[in-house]
Amino acid sequence: MDHATHNKIVSFIWSIADDCLRDVFVRGKYRDVILPMFVLRRIDCLLEETKKTEAKMAILDPDGLREASGQVFYNTSKFTLKGLLGNPSQLEATSRSAISPKS
Repeated sequence: MDHATHNKIVSFIWSIADDCLRDVFVRGKYRDVILPMFVLRRIDCLLEETKKTEAKMAILDPDGLREASGQVFYNTSKFTLKGLLGNPSQLEATSRSAISPKS
């Protein structure tokens, strides 16, 4: 990747941060949000093809789930980042319910 392409990508990412994170996070804290979200999105993309197979598995056998995902990790959540975009008004509530500890 040449330097100009790299700079365009970086500018695009920070423009998203300015548009979406302004007034939610202090500007200096954007990086605390952006890197984890990029990592989560990358994992989400890697598991996208096998998500239906993983979801159909009734028994949560870690070895079986890893085999189904084809990775050393798997996702037992019914949510995907792409799916969460379908209902932006409920994004925060849905995200919180997805990560809250089960009782």
